[in-house]
Amino acid sequence: MNIRSLSRGDGVVIGAAVLLLIASFLNLSSYGSANAWQSLALLMSVYLAGVIAAALIVTARALPQPRKVAGLELGQFGVALSVFAAWTAFWATLGSGGAGVGLIIGLIAALAQAGAAVATPLVPALKVALVGAPRPQAPGPYGGPAGGGTQGYGYPGAQQQGGYGYPGAQQQPGGPQQPGQGYGGQQAPAGESDAPVAGAAGATAAAGGPADFAPFWFAVPVARPLYGEEGSPSPIAELAPGTWYLAVEQRGAALIAQTQDGRRGILQDTTGIQRG
Repeated sequence: MNIRSLSRGDGVVIGAAVLLLIASFLNLSSYGSANAWQSLALLMSVYLAGVIAAALIVTARALPQPRKVAGLELGQFGVALSVFAAWTAFWATLGSGGAGVGLIIGLIAALAQAGAAVATPLVPALKVALVGAPRPQAPGPYGGPAGGGTQGYGYPGAQQQGGYGYPGAQQQPGGPQQPGQGYGGQQAPAGESDAPVAGAAGATAAAGGPADFAPFWFAVPVARPLYGEEGSPSPIAELAPGTWYLAVEQRGAALIAQTQDGRRGILQDTTGIQRG
C-alpha cells in the first residue's frame, strides 16, 4: 500500500488503534489487575473493534474502487464500528465504579478514532496527505539532473532511454525516416519538412485540444477520482497524493491523466495540483 495515499485523519485513526491495542493489556479497574483480555465482551466491543475499524478504513482508502458489503462501503463499516467502540467505552467507563488506566486510555483512544473517522471527509485539514509528495529534482546542465544523480522512469525530468519510437531516438538504417529527411538521410526541402508538422498542429486544433498544450507531470493534494473518457459516471481509478501522474491532454478545465498502469481518464477537479 502506498503510504502517501493516507491522509492526516487516517493517521489519527491508525494511531488510536495502536493506543487501543496497548490499553487492552493495562488494568481495567483501579482496584484490580484484570485487563481487557480477561473480559471477552469488553475486548471485542471496544479494543479489537477499534483495531478492526482502523483496518477497514485504511483498506477502503487503498482500494482503487470502493468495495461494498450489504450495500455499504468498507470505509462506512469502519466508521460505524469506531463510533460503536467509542459509545461502548464511554458507558463502560461510567459504570466501572473505579476505572483503571486501561479503561481510561481506551476511552480516549476510541473517542479520538471515532472523531477522526467521522470528520476526515468533512474537515480539509484532515484530508491533507499524511506524507507530502516529493518535489521533482531540479534539472542540471543540458537537461540532466542536478548533482549528477539519475531518476527512474516515470518521474519529472527522468532520463528516458533512447529507443525506437521515442523522440530523439537514433533510427536504424532502413527504418522510418525522421521528419525533414529524405531517402538515405538527406535533408528534404523546407516546404516538404514543414508540411507534416503543420498538418499535425491543424489536426490538434480541429480536435478541440489546445494547440500549445504540452504533457506534464503533476501530483494531487488529496485523493481525487479519475473518470472514464467516455463519460462514465463511476470512477475508473483514484489518484493518490504523493504519486506523479502524466497529463496528456486538456479539455476545458479538466485534464486527461494517465496512471502508472497505463489507464487514462478525466480528472475533473484540478484545483491545487502540483506540477512537476
